[in-house]
Amino acid sequence: MSSQPEVSLLAAAAEAAEDLYRVRDTYFPSNPEDRFSRLRDESSSALKLLDSIPPEKRKLPLQRATYEYLRGKTLDVFPDYKKEAEEHLSKAVKLNPSIADAWLCLGNCIWKKGDLPSAKNCFNLALSKGPNKEILCQLSMLERKMAQGSDNQAEIVEESIKHAKEAIALDVKDGNSWYNLGNACLTSFFVTGAWDLSKLHQSLKAYQNAEKDERMESNPDLFYNCATVNKYLENYERALTGFQAAALKDPGLNASEEVEKIVSLLDKLENFLKVHAKGKRLASFASSLASANFSSSHKKANVDLLFEGHNKAIAVVGKIKEGDQLMLLDPYYRLVDFTWSGKTYQFKSIRVDFLQQLLVNGKPLPPSQAVGTSFCAQHKP
Repeated sequence: MSSQPEVSLLAAAAEAAEDLYRVRDTYFPSNPEDRFSRLRDESSSALKLLDSIPPEKRKLPLQRATYEYLRGKTLDVFPDYKKEAEEHLSKAVKLNPSIADAWLCLGNCIWKKGDLPSAKNCFNLALSKGPNKEILCQLSMLERKMAQGSDNQAEIVEESIKHAKEAIALDVKDGNSWYNLGNACLTSFFVTGAWDLSKLHQSLKAYQNAEKDERMESNPDLFYNCATVNKYLENYERALTGFQAAALKDPGLNASEEVEKIVSLLDKLENFLKVHAKGKRLASFASSLASANFSSSHKKANVDLLFEGHNKAIAVVGKIKEGDQLMLLDPYYRLVDFTWSGKTYQFKSIRVDFLQQLLVNGKPLPPSQAVGTSFCAQHKP
């Protein structure tokens, strides 16, 4: 008789598999090869533990199913598809269809192979066994992947948001579920034309809820994605802090480059303001609006009447060179005032993101004269 029952060995193997996935999700050394080397070593140890179970002790269907599931899960920890992992996981769900995590692992494995519809079928089969936040999150992620290049991107992403919210309803304190919702809302912002700023605010709120879960401290992508939202909302100090934190947690991310880009943008804006303010070549948005005539439902306002954020149904009118009139519709306004690396940035920012929001003398700006995002700013609020 074995000195250690096979049930105890299976339990030890299950714990080893969980430890393996914790390494995958939390260990990000400066040299990526060190991470894969550790995963290979720990995966080999977990497989040896499974191999130590005598073959005759694996004959009972339930134990056999658990063995196949753990072996497949251990093999599938790497980013590339492994046929052997799929074979073991397929055996596991056939022997015991009630193992929800086996369906989850099988779906992830098939996803790596590129068969997204079959992966979705696995997740739905798993959910048929009962509600499960991890599977709902994976289904939500898969739907965002399936949305790419489809004719109904927005609808599929809305399904992703729906499943993300269902996962949160099962555990409102689970940081990973909130993180997944943040990603879904951020994706929705882009696939719907990058104009609905409410999606960015929903995304930011979800990320902030995710940060309340101390287990998410080890997730560099959370800090990176949250910083991305803050960048689009022109919360520059928060964006810089977030990208810096992401870079420290995972040097493999391009977070340090994002910090450099933001600092470069701020420096250019500051230099632009200093040079052009002296020559009075900036548009004057604080001037009288009495002479502004335009056919629109927008309410006229100057900078002093704007509030921070998206100013819907507001038109800001100013004068540029040679007396031309510049009009910004539905502008995004921010008061920038913070210090980074010993340098203070202080100015008012007015931004429009689409060509249709910019009129010169009451007429749309020709595409040849437009850039992706337009900034106007005033120095020293």
